[in-house]
Amino acid sequence: MSKEGKTIHPVTRAVLAIVALIVIVVAGNMLVSTLGVGHKAIDLTEDKIHSLSPGTEAILEELAAPVVIRYYATRSTDYMPEDLKLHMRRVDDLLAEYESLSNGKLQVENLDPEPDTDEEDAANLDGIAGQSINNENLYFGIAISCLDRTAKIPFLDPNDETMLEYQISRAIADVSATRKPTLGFMSALPIAGASGGMPGQGGSQPWIIYNQLRQSYDIEDLTMTPESIDPEKYKVVLVLHPADITPEAEFALDQYILKGGTVIACVDPFSVAAQMSNPGNPMMGQQGAPTSSTLPTLMKAWGVSMPTTQTVGDSKYITTVNTGRGQAPGLAVLTVPQEGMPQDDSIVTRDLASVTLFLPGGMSKTGGAGVAIDSLIQSSNKSGLLDNGPASRLDPSLITSFRPDGQRYDLALHLHGSFKSAFPDGKPGEEKADESQEEDEGDDAEEEKKDEEPKNDFLTEASAEGNVFIISDVDAFFDSFAYSAQHLGNMQIVNAINGNSSLLMNLIDQAASSTHLIGSRSRAATSRPFTVFQELEAAANEKVGAKIIAYEEEARKAQVRLQELQSQKAQGSELYLSPEQEAEIRKLKQQQVDARRQIRDLQKELRRDKDAISGKIILLNIFGVPSIVILVGLGLFTARRFKTRAR
Repeated sequence: MSKEGKTIHPVTRAVLAIVALIVIVVAGNMLVSTLGVGHKAIDLTEDKIHSLSPGTEAILEELAAPVVIRYYATRSTDYMPEDLKLHMRRVDDLLAEYESLSNGKLQVENLDPEPDTDEEDAANLDGIAGQSINNENLYFGIAISCLDRTAKIPFLDPNDETMLEYQISRAIADVSATRKPTLGFMSALPIAGASGGMPGQGGSQPWIIYNQLRQSYDIEDLTMTPESIDPEKYKVVLVLHPADITPEAEFALDQYILKGGTVIACVDPFSVAAQMSNPGNPMMGQQGAPTSSTLPTLMKAWGVSMPTTQTVGDSKYITTVNTGRGQAPGLAVLTVPQEGMPQDDSIVTRDLASVTLFLPGGMSKTGGAGVAIDSLIQSSNKSGLLDNGPASRLDPSLITSFRPDGQRYDLALHLHGSFKSAFPDGKPGEEKADESQEEDEGDDAEEEKKDEEPKNDFLTEASAEGNVFIISDVDAFFDSFAYSAQHLGNMQIVNAINGNSSLLMNLIDQAASSTHLIGSRSRAATSRPFTVFQELEAAANEKVGAKIIAYEEEARKAQVRLQELQSQKAQGSELYLSPEQEAEIRKLKQQQVDARRQIRDLQKELRRDKDAISGKIILLNIFGVPSIVILVGLGLFTARRFKTRAR
């Protein structure tokens, strides 16, 4: 064979092939990392724990300025607890997902703040303090910046894993906002404060919760008769006690919601705050502020009903009230714990220990609105409706005469989706004017009208999804019922006495930071219990539990019997057991041995079942996905062959 025709040795070919394969794998990994597609995957988990919620994706899409997440995590140490290391890897994956979906608008900087380094100084400047763990100062927090605004999560607690996405997304929404959010405000009560009605007469101070809201938001009074409400300007419209609201004002709210706005409405069948704010003077013919409020047209169209002459009484959530004349049981004053908040995954109520509602209304879903309605707070099944008069007077006879009707009444609701207008014919008051104008016009004008296309300047269906939160009580946010206040000189120190203020703040914060946060979910925990194993153990315990208890009881009786025999021994004499007693003891011991053997056999069977399940999971992990890939490849190959033959 000539020198030119010399072939390459098979071993050499194999080595070259392996080298080429290694080069391809390394180059492929580098290419994937450079293109930023390394985090693209299909999330097949039940709760989508490895993917971001649609709300978060929408926030990332709307970023107008670059956002930087400085991720401080002490990695170069052996003192980091294992649970934090595991949580750190989850945070790594989550932030990588944020960066991947942001299309370059968000950047994650990974910093390891070792002692006496620039990274440690940066952490301190961002307000990320080290945590003393195992006598070491360890860092595990993030700072999120956009332009000149910065938000921080000082410590990424593994116990708050389910809230992590919401916390990060909310911080991104806050720092990327170009200005302080504006809240529209409507109320028949002097919640923003009021000047005195007569010269020399002192006015009322703003409610505490109103002052707290002013610290974070620009609040504009829309009055109770707004002509229109712009959803681009007002992130949220807060409606507190809309007593005697006009149809025109309801129409303005209706159009605002149809354009994608968010309304938080606190209605009330009997408001103690209204009674206290303006009681009126009967001697001078003055009437007090209306104590009842609702949104009559809107709530009916939304599929929600609430009687305005009755309030909810609840013998399970009853609250003792200090009346000034002593303690009195408030059957219609409800302290609702977490069990009365059915939306366990709701960010609004998740961390509330309880809320206290004062003479709340009982809302019911009538349906037919075409929007989703979620119950946020409910009464117990020991509740019923009471007339406003006796309930507001804390009539003690109600305690003995009250009979629950077994119904759970909604005390707070969340309505969301594509609403339909409660005013399909347009703005109230304009219909009759149009009709009279048409009657005055001649036949020629009528013919001209027919040729013209009708132009409506109002919406009958939603152009964007809206959100409405309804709370059937306004007194819950009144100073006397939500806060304790102390005056130190010219300074007032206030403390929340229940979860009422947090409830309203959570609603407003969630909606005003970004409407996308309203639909965001609490992430499911990545630590999932082995429910199959737990069911096997429960079945095994149920199977032999009664036998074990019986054998333990027999053993106890035997021990008592032996003690009795020992106590019968005469001093200086020996007492021997009879053959019957010895046989009984031998029989009992044999039963105990049999029971222990049965328990051991059951434990072995339990371990075998667990090993079988583990083996199946391992086989599926090892061979399942490759098998699917092979089958897909064979399918594509077969399809291509058929196409080739067809040609």
